[in-house]
Amino acid sequence: QVQLVESGGGLVQPGGSLRVSCAASGSILSIYSMGWYRQVPGNQRELVASMTARGGTNYADSVKDRFTISRDIPKNTVYLQMTSLKPEDTAVYYCNVVARSPGVLSRTYWGQGTQVTVSS
Repeated sequence: QVQLVESGGGLVQPGGSLRVSCAASGSILSIYSMGWYRQVPGNQRELVASMTARGGTNYADSVKDRFTISRDIPKNTVYLQMTSLKPEDTAVYYCNVVARSPGVLSRTYWGQGTQVTVSS
């Protein structure tokens, strides 16, 4: 079993910066991908940024020039550095990890979600 713990959400003013973190723990054999999604009530959950096992990255067009995804492999942790934040970035941000554990080829895991609010 794999557990994800998110941290770093909060309130920030437009134009400000914030970094959210997601640490994976448990019986992990391999991590295939790590990423961040966000969701506003009444809307679909959308991909914000993702990273493959080899380090390749993908970003939503709306955040590509402002957000950066990174990872710390020894700590099994993925980060999302957000800069030049806009009110439309306000959402619940969810960590996503695709990983293999004993007896399971691969499985998708989700963090509990962390609220990011951009407002003056």
